[in-house]
Amino acid sequence: MGSGSIRRSGGALFRGVLSAAGSKGGTFSDVPTTFSASTASTAATGPLAPAAPAAPAASAATGSAGRAARNGFPLRTVAALAAGGLLGSPLLAGTAQADPKAPAPPAKMSQIGGDRLGTPGVHVQPKPGAPKLPGPDALTARSWIVSDAESGKVLAAKNPHWQLAPASTLKMLFADTVLPKFPRNQKHTVKPADLAGMGAGSSMVGIKENLTYTVHDLWLGVFLRSGNDAVHTLSAMNGGTAATVAQMQQHAKELNANDTHVVTPDGYDAPGQVSSAYDLSLFARAGLQNADFREYCSTASAQFPGDKGKDGKRATFGIQNTNRLLSGDYDIKPYPGIAGVKNGSTTNAGSTFTGVAQRGDRKLLVTVMNPAKKLHNEAYKEAAQLLDWGFAAADKVEPVGRLVGPRSEDDGRGAVAPAKHRKGANDSTQAALDSTGGSGGAWTAVGIGGGAVLLLGLVGLAVHRRWPLPALVRGRGRRSGR
Repeated sequence: MGSGSIRRSGGALFRGVLSAAGSKGGTFSDVPTTFSASTASTAATGPLAPAAPAAPAASAATGSAGRAARNGFPLRTVAALAAGGLLGSPLLAGTAQADPKAPAPPAKMSQIGGDRLGTPGVHVQPKPGAPKLPGPDALTARSWIVSDAESGKVLAAKNPHWQLAPASTLKMLFADTVLPKFPRNQKHTVKPADLAGMGAGSSMVGIKENLTYTVHDLWLGVFLRSGNDAVHTLSAMNGGTAATVAQMQQHAKELNANDTHVVTPDGYDAPGQVSSAYDLSLFARAGLQNADFREYCSTASAQFPGDKGKDGKRATFGIQNTNRLLSGDYDIKPYPGIAGVKNGSTTNAGSTFTGVAQRGDRKLLVTVMNPAKKLHNEAYKEAAQLLDWGFAAADKVEPVGRLVGPRSEDDGRGAVAPAKHRKGANDSTQAALDSTGGSGGAWTAVGIGGGAVLLLGLVGLAVHRRWPLPALVRGRGRRSGR
């Protein structure tokens, strides 16, 4: 593959998967994956998700077992889960493939961020003159949330604490956990063992054994192509998959993301692996404090190192971001003001997406999980509707809850830890404060909106219980090179 070209067949390499003939050039997706028996055997020995209400009756478990078998779970795994009473529990209720008998959310869920967020249904509190929230025919996702990225105020939500399969949006937590550990110019030669353990049908960027990549290359593979091969390589550098999963779980706890139970670092389907729209928004908000995270999640396209030629030089090939509100597609345009963050799609999770965008001085986060409509790019289309509504309604609704800060600063119920007990703003935010001499954080990122590239500028903010986030300013941006 020559230098500077865009690789076709979906733009990513998939283990054992060939592109369909006549597929539209330039369309990319985080490939749907199926449940792996090897993943099941590993996950079954790990810890389960946080305690949930008692499982339904045996008849319900039997029905769940049938659905699980139809959805591709190996029969031995189904039998083991049914024997343990897990198939009928709320833990796995949200991971069933969407069908006319889609599962209902638990009657009670986490109340972190506000009591209302722990009850099922749509929550919105409009003031006079507020625009109408799109109806259930337009917003079909099982769970969604739209919030002010700066203040953390939740403008509206539907089942935001429902524990559902996260797909590759879990890679935001992976990045929150691992990205600060390695300098971007550090090099790593990939060993065969680094790529072991990936699930069948995993989305991959095309990393090759015995070739050398920079950490910068690997993170572009994670964010743009949702490459599980890049995740597993970085996990190997971080002490292995098990160690990385344990660190991710601990970091989720520190972020007050108690709906999340991590089994795989890449978001690949596994029994008990769950998160929520609320937690995914926390992961995005935390990651955006890191300048490298901001760069990677907002990069629309880049050149990625390929094989060595006969002359010993490495060729490159083009990769495009699978976030369709950022890169666009034949049936959807880039969203004006978009600047990240991560999308996902698996058999059990359906489509998932978390995005951040700005209009004027307003910066909004949106997360959508598993739309009932199985139309092309549906998760992005529903996210765009929520962003449009949020920008129009931000000053015309009362918040129904809030995104909490890290446990070191916030108890999740509204109280803030005394300053002497806090860990500071976190190392990356404090470094930004020190470098700018201001009283708030500063960061830059690149996003695409309305066909024009946006440059996220530097700005200082200092508000009680308010995370430092940037202002977006229109300007000439760039697409990432190597």
